[in-house]
Amino acid sequence: MPTLTRLLLVLLTLAGIGTGTIYALGTLVEPDPHEITVRLRMDGFGR
Repeated sequence: MPTLTRLLLVLLTLAGIGTGTIYALGTLVEPDPHEITVRLRMDGFGR
């Protein structure tokens, strides 16, 4: 039984670290908006 408790404790700790990381990235990191230009080849476009 102690191994099951230890396993659950490790999994919950890893889940908490992952959740905290995602939350920190979502709130602390601001995206830098910039314009994107994509050129399309006209081969077969609009046939």
